Amino acid sequence: MLSFLLRRLVAGLLTVVTICVVGFFLLYANSSDVARRIVGDLASPEIVARKAEELGLDRPVVTQFADWVGGVFTGDLGRSWFSGQPVVAAISGRLPVTLSLTIGAVLLTAIVGVLLGVAAASRRGAVDRAVQTSSIVAAAIPGFLVALILALIFGIWLRWLPATGYVRPEDSLTGWLSTITLPVIALSIGAIASIAQQVRGSMVDALRLDYVRTLRAHGLPRHRVLYRHVLRNAAGPALSVLGLQFVVLFGGAVVVEQVFSLPGVGQTAVSATVGGDIPLVMGILVATAILVLVVNLVVDLLQAWLNPRMRMS
Repeated sequence: MLSFLLRRLVAGLLTVVTICVVGFFLLYANSSDVARRIVGDLASPEIVARKAEELGLDRPVVTQFADWVGGVFTGDLGRSWFSGQPVVAAISGRLPVTLSLTIGAVLLTAIVGVLLGVAAASRRGAVDRAVQTSSIVAAAIPGFLVALILALIFGIWLRWLPATGYVRPEDSLTGWLSTITLPVIALSIGAIASIAQQVRGSMVDALRLDYVRTLRAHGLPRHRVLYRHVLRNAAGPALSVLGLQFVVLFGGAVVVEQVFSLPGVGQTAVSATVGGDIPLVMGILVATAILVLVVNLVVDLLQAWLNPRMRMS
């Protein structure tokens, strides 16, 4: 098990390094006019050159990359070129907002998606058709449209939950829950449809296997066969899809944060990318890559726990 974990960790770290190297050189290849954008169009060439020198843009890209890597190992990701705020502080202040949405959406997706998938596979008939039809409809509706509809109905018309704004959990736990409920639902609708379809398909295949008929013939209760044996065997593919959904949901949080005016990483990433704030974009890229690495490791460990043959392979 330890060698399995080490292999996955090394592969994940190589992926993170590759993303950082490619991302850095792609971003810095398009950084020629950043100094001009910071000082303004009316600034003289001397002021622009002085700003470029101040940012270090006059040095070779390889030297800039070496300095950036050295800063990463000491926990210093530089400062935002526009606000002057340390990148670590800018990200750490906004990451909890986006993580609240993403983790909440993953949990909601796992619970509701698995329950719907199990119900569709075990009951079939009208329940199966209802789950499949609603899953197709849910997957077809864009996330931003779902967010707008939820904000309009439950936030503005009914006033059950806030349509905009964010309350930190340390300030008010109930306030925090009320501000993330609609965004989490909006973010998870499409993912729930995907997981429900995946679980339903895997369980339908598993229910046809001989060992399931043998368990039923021995008189095991139906719920025990479903949840302890069939669902466990069908959970592997669903976990893989759920791991991928984390990445999709983290990216989808950009749109949801815009609709509900939440101060998350998504808004920062959009503004930093548009403005050319490369240190901030690289910091968000590193944080996202490490998060994806951790999630993939957790998914791999869960799959290895569910399926010992995976550890052997």
